[in-house]
Amino acid sequence: MIPILFKIGPLEIGSYGVMMAMAFLITALVLARELRLRDMPAEWAYELVLWAALGGIIGARLYFILEHFPEFLADPLGMIFSRGGLTWYGGFFLGSLTVLWKISRLPVSTLELADIIAPLILLGYAIGRIGCLLSGDGDYGVPTDVPWAMAFPNGLVPTDVPVHPTPLYETLLSGLFFLMLWRFRRIATRGWMVSGLLIFYGLERFIVEFWRRTPAVFGWMTMAQIISIGLIVTGTAFGVYTWKLAARRRKEELQQLVHKTTVKVHSAS
Repeated sequence: MIPILFKIGPLEIGSYGVMMAMAFLITALVLARELRLRDMPAEWAYELVLWAALGGIIGARLYFILEHFPEFLADPLGMIFSRGGLTWYGGFFLGSLTVLWKISRLPVSTLELADIIAPLILLGYAIGRIGCLLSGDGDYGVPTDVPWAMAFPNGLVPTDVPVHPTPLYETLLSGLFFLMLWRFRRIATRGWMVSGLLIFYGLERFIVEFWRRTPAVFGWMTMAQIISIGLIVTGTAFGVYTWKLAARRRKEELQQLVHKTTVKVHSAS
């Protein structure tokens, strides 16, 4: 593993930070291209990704502090400015809120733009998890003897025991789910990309948690799995709602078309 890529004087450039930056940069470039194809300003992409980065990093740090509040009270500055200490769900929720706030201020349908962005969150997550793997930041799983097990003797949270490389599992699953959503983004019912993001991410995290070291808080389930179930249920409900909304809209358009046709026939006769 390579937690520190290189140093510039006293400044250390870590693999986790580099991969996080790559995740934001790549998603911004893909989003900008997609916006241009849809005749929207490409500069929106960089503004939205900036808000996602700010909200995501702050939210991830706050959630981590809440998870480790006694340690925070003992050393608040050390925890706030530590190299590690980011919890994804906190970043996901606060980052999503800041992006939705920014979208609401743009002259475009909030749901339309949210649908464009939704699959890219999975892409960014898949790239970011590579940083967890390279840095050995403790997100790896439980000890195992599977052929692909890895040890992280030089990681930020070192271990000489072969463990499940769960960041790699998350990268592969998130990348697969991104490709699935991205392929159908142009033909899906409006709202279904957001729904798919919630369902697929919840499913991905629920599965991988079985091999992570996260302690159970409710029977055999971890807090991440409980949140994942909430995301899956929310995404499914939202998908059903948007499908019914689209069906109602199509029915109304058909009724209007029939009415106009009837009026023309009567006028002609």
